[in-house]
Amino acid sequence: MIRIIDRISTWMARLSAWMFFAIGLMVTWEVVTRKVFNSPTIWVDETARFFQVWAVYLAAAHILKNRDMIVVEIIPVQGHPLRRRLLDSITLAIIGVFSFVAMKYGFDILMESIRLGRHTSTMLGVPKWMTESSIPAGFGLLLAQAIAEFVKLWRPGGGAIDNHASGGEGGA
Repeated sequence: MIRIIDRISTWMARLSAWMFFAIGLMVTWEVVTRKVFNSPTIWVDETARFFQVWAVYLAAAHILKNRDMIVVEIIPVQGHPLRRRLLDSITLAIIGVFSFVAMKYGFDILMESIRLGRHTSTMLGVPKWMTESSIPAGFGLLLAQAIAEFVKLWRPGGGAIDNHASGGEGGA
């Protein structure tokens, strides 16, 4: 199950990277059409925002998996593997609880938008559920990855976290 979660996180991160690349193409297209042809588009701004929201939420689990989140180390852990594991466990629990709460409330907002038929107030009038669904999806994946990282941390031979953290990065 952990391998499946890791693979999904990796694939979502790849999708996110392509979405950011597409945003660059969209914005470039907008600049060319606006400045060269004096003919701005109506779709680039909202579509680029849509891609950006989804890309950020979908990449979060992969960032956690690779221990690339911003870390402020308050308690020194270098040379203390058990202390590192305990603090990393607390950190993963906090990420998990926050992800669960965000996923739950995000889902509630999503369902309300579907029920009320909310749309954006732009010329495209995109249904709001299309962007709001990124919150439960992204935080659900982040929650799954936090659980997977917790299991990896404490399984025999775990502590792969220590390999990332030996240089002072990653961890609690």
